[in-house]
Amino acid sequence: MQPIKIGAAQFEAQDADKSYNLSRIESLTRSAVDKGAEIVSFHECCIPGYTFLMSLTKPQLVELAEPVPNGPSTKRLIELSKAYNVPLLAGLLEIDGEALYNTYVAVSPDGFIAKHRKLHAFINKHISSGDTFTTFDLCGCKMGILICYDNNIPENVRITAMKGAEIIFMPHVTCGLQSVMPGRGKIAPEIWHNRHEDPAKCRQEFLGPKGRGWLMRWLPTRAYENGIYTIYTNPIGVDHDTIKNGNAMILDPFGEILVESNALEDDVVVALLTPEKIPVSSGYRYLRARRPDLYGKLTDPLPPEMAQGTNPGWKLTNPDDN
Repeated sequence: MQPIKIGAAQFEAQDADKSYNLSRIESLTRSAVDKGAEIVSFHECCIPGYTFLMSLTKPQLVELAEPVPNGPSTKRLIELSKAYNVPLLAGLLEIDGEALYNTYVAVSPDGFIAKHRKLHAFINKHISSGDTFTTFDLCGCKMGILICYDNNIPENVRITAMKGAEIIFMPHVTCGLQSVMPGRGKIAPEIWHNRHEDPAKCRQEFLGPKGRGWLMRWLPTRAYENGIYTIYTNPIGVDHDTIKNGNAMILDPFGEILVESNALEDDVVVALLTPEKIPVSSGYRYLRARRPDLYGKLTDPLPPEMAQGTNPGWKLTNPDDN
């Protein structure tokens, strides 16, 4: 791994407004480059918007979806990458034949690099789950991608690390969701809209158990237990019927936060990632202490009383479209 400066962005996306969202990607890319970033990453499905997808029929989803890498949004990302001389990673809705995917794209000034299809898609029944782990070489580093819910399954992060990833991009659209967990739940829209008059109240919601507090239950663990750098991105502000807290951050192989955003607005944070932390991290040792001969049970199906499938833990409002 080579030392590398990476930017993690947050912004308030507009549903179905690709032009606007790409303009925010350009603006934040410019800001990140001004801060020294050599790679810039954005959140899950940031180009079309995300949560509102749950209310769309398949024809409406198809209208928003694009092929990768030959669609207009991927081409626009490549243009921006060339203009600012920095690789970019961003999310969109992909169409491949009849199938739709929640896809995250990596491009460089030289063109398309890689894409990852979300392994645990759930936002709409017409969006399929991917079936491939994604790693690639970029800027002298081995990178991986896992989208949102993918990172809640420890095996996914472990396998990506075992495939050699030193840095895993973890684009999200999360927090401020219904939950049975104590203290969690939705963030009232008026708290966001009054953030300039009462920023303290907004930060309390964003940094408490509805937002950052929940992230701290598991996100540092993924970095620590695998000895990897993690790049966490998330929107901020209105996302369909929820309020998101942003809190873009970068964590090191010790699970320590190198940099994070507490801004109540669009923002990008940049951190320097260096190689010497990886081989001395606990996670690096744990990977080498594994006993695969004991782990056969991990590939067994669940017992019948435990229904298998991706459940977000909050109510979806998919239309009854067949």
